[in-house]
Amino acid sequence: MNTETTDRFLAEVTRLADALERIAGPQYRESDLDAADCFVWKPEQRYLAPVASPSRVDLSLIRGVDHVRDILFENTLRFAEGFPANNALLWGARGMGKSSLVKAVHAAIIAEHKLPLKLVELYREDIGTLGDLLEIIKASSHRFLLFSDDLSFDHDDAAYKSLKAALDGGVEGRPENVLLYATSNRRHLMPRDMIENERSTAINPSEAVEEKVSLSDRFGLWLGFHKCSQDDYLAMIDGYAAHFGLEGTPETLHAEALTWATTRGGRSGRVAWQFVQDLAGRQRKRLDL
Repeated sequence: MNTETTDRFLAEVTRLADALERIAGPQYRESDLDAADCFVWKPEQRYLAPVASPSRVDLSLIRGVDHVRDILFENTLRFAEGFPANNALLWGARGMGKSSLVKAVHAAIIAEHKLPLKLVELYREDIGTLGDLLEIIKASSHRFLLFSDDLSFDHDDAAYKSLKAALDGGVEGRPENVLLYATSNRRHLMPRDMIENERSTAINPSEAVEEKVSLSDRFGLWLGFHKCSQDDYLAMIDGYAAHFGLEGTPETLHAEALTWATTRGGRSGRVAWQFVQDLAGRQRKRLDL
């Protein structure tokens, strides 16, 4: 076989190998559940990717939601200790710290109680693969808090069925070592116009939306987050300023923070944090969380 023929043969073999690899799909990876406290679910590889430095704030810095904070902390602590606890839906106003609270509670329980609780973030678009994730973690000795941020379902979206079965439906039900937390701007996880449309076109309107609405009912805890008052907003500013050692009198900081909120069109925990980032940047100070 001459050199030209050999080169053509090797090129064909390589092309065939590449085609077979594409057909076979991505290779699965072995997850090391001791590698970190936080993970992100990668369904295409059936892999839990460890997060070395999670993005989160200290629980003491989350203000204006004291009641729901205490409820969520106690529920999570019971679960981490091996006792019964409820799945939780954190719903309500944007920017009021729903996802920040979940991550902060997880961090506080690990730091204060030294309990090996794992936090796994599951992206909204991967809800349909929840069954695959449960298969991997249900036999583990660890306890897992599954977290999906900004969860909602649109028209003709069947992914909610996977979540519904995992919450407490199906033959197996939810594994004993798994708890699910979700955040959403919608209390019923579906748009209002979708509810009204199905009610108006169905032969039996109540049954038409019952399956989707019942998804929210399967969360044992509904924790509502509402727009914050001016006092709560300024308390957030004071807390951040004290924690990070930012300069300025309370009067000056409050005046600037209120002006900032006006330009943003409202007050919230997110707006407070954005103001603090701007203030720290102007003062050339780092925000080490």
